[in-house]
Amino acid sequence: MLKGVTINCHSSIKIQKDKTIYIDPFRIKEVTHDADFIFITHSHYDHFSTDDILKVAKIDTVFITVAETKSSLELLGIPDNQIIIVEPNNKYEIEGIKFETVPAYNENKKFHPKENNWVGYIIELNRIKYYIAGDTDNVKEIEKIKCDVAFLPIGGTFTMNANEASNLANKIDAKIIVPIHYGQIVGTEEDLKKFLALTRKETKVLIES
Repeated sequence: MLKGVTINCHSSIKIQKDKTIYIDPFRIKEVTHDADFIFITHSHYDHFSTDDILKVAKIDTVFITVAETKSSLELLGIPDNQIIIVEPNNKYEIEGIKFETVPAYNENKKFHPKENNWVGYIIELNRIKYYIAGDTDNVKEIEKIKCDVAFLPIGGTFTMNANEASNLANKIDAKIIVPIHYGQIVGTEEDLKKFLALTRKETKVLIES
């Protein structure tokens, strides 16, 4: 299920199947121009980085993103018909790629307000469902998610911490759990160790220490 899946760093994920998909490209080292789709969860600089988008985007890349990033994409010269604006709790199919949007927000922090309508994604590729949580707390809307692979933030401060993420991992219907959003801006190796110790499901660490 993780064949073709890599994490550059933080929450910067690449999935290579029949199509090449990036989620929140950030601190990309090489210029590849290979993205068929770029999914953006929200507008913070570590998730919506125009410098890194330009490294992976090609002339016909389709962008799936939240409303407040549209003007910045237009300034990059992205045509309007290649920008798909999404909101939480919807289902979409674009060029054969099926995906759902999931709420992503903080309950007791100011960084990711619910009213911003920022999202996580459940992307279905070759009958495998990948849940990318985005920057979120362990909120009630995501506890009943069903997927094959779940990418969960564990770093705390701006998202759920290791304890909260392990509680969610143990509750949701997912076969494999992949921790993200640690190791650079927030979250340490100790957070990772704690998460792995507390999580009862199969986990895979894809961010190199």
